[in-house]
Amino acid sequence: MDTSVAIQVLPMMEDEEKLVAAVDKAIEYIQSTGVDYQVGAFETTIEGNYDQLMDIVKNITKITADAGAPQVMSYVKINYKPEGQVLGIHEKTDKYQH
Repeated sequence: MDTSVAIQVLPMMEDEEKLVAAVDKAIEYIQSTGVDYQVGAFETTIEGNYDQLMDIVKNITKITADAGAPQVMSYVKINYKPEGQVLGIHEKTDKYQH
């Protein structure tokens, strides 16, 4: 695993129920890809191969829009280590889980 990505999609919608449904579609898409992921309160972290994760990043904003959002803001953080492995989700967060 050479890459870790944190992605936050913000559907620009006033109806909170529809907003949550659009975000749920984005998370369902991430689940369908088979990558390791962790959903957080503000963003979802995904781990894996750089090219696969970049495809997910490319598609997720469109998937959120297709779920009914007339406009979507996406914020992405990428940790890429071409030689070796990045620290994984569990290495970073397990000691803080309750």
